[in-house]
Amino acid sequence: MLPGAAIPLYARVKALILRNIGDGTWPRDRRLPSEHDLVALTGASRMTVHRALRELTHAGVLHRVQGVGTFVAAPMARSGLIEIEDIAQEIRRRGAVHGSRVLLLDRVEAPGEVMSAFGEPGCRRPFHSVLVHSEDGTPVQHEERYVDPELAPDYGRQDFSARTPFDYLIEAVPLTEFEHVISAVAASPAIAAALDLPQGAPCLRLDRRTWSGARIATVNRLTYAGERCRLATRRVVSTS
Repeated sequence: MLPGAAIPLYARVKALILRNIGDGTWPRDRRLPSEHDLVALTGASRMTVHRALRELTHAGVLHRVQGVGTFVAAPMARSGLIEIEDIAQEIRRRGAVHGSRVLLLDRVEAPGEVMSAFGEPGCRRPFHSVLVHSEDGTPVQHEERYVDPELAPDYGRQDFSARTPFDYLIEAVPLTEFEHVISAVAASPAIAAALDLPQGAPCLRLDRRTWSGARIATVNRLTYAGERCRLATRRVVSTS
């Protein structure tokens, strides 16, 4: 059975697996006990064990072989340049189901920080959207976006539960440039609630601005649950 009743059960299952990996009980390339055996070992439900295994697989700690089992993955450190890509496409490419929940879609007076981010001539009343994206039902990204209404006048009339803001904007606005700033942050109360995390849990924040010609089109803040994301890229290096 698992100690720590104040911690969500799936997190305690994950902690048990990580502890066994860390102390060498389950070394690299070792096949883990089956889900059935983990249910018996932990006292958790099959669904809870499956969630713990899925999240550790997405984090690169485990890897699953269809019809064979789940194995301890080799240690991994992956980082690199970040490209602009639709999160729905990323999730579907992994063979998972993307979902989105719209928390806010309105036109607002821009806060000072957002006004500064838009630069001159600025955008005083942008569209403001807030969504939570999920993978197989688990929330993975909190997306907050401010959009220049002169460049995307129909943004406020879109159904972003059916298509992502990225998918709409890449079609509606010719984007010519982007800027990324990446930070490690602790989950605020609002982010923790949206992503089903403990308050203060580690998160990765991607602040993004996009341009259409000389004008800033969007100011975005994408916050990822730290234990549920990896950032990676691959480039061909030119020697010419």
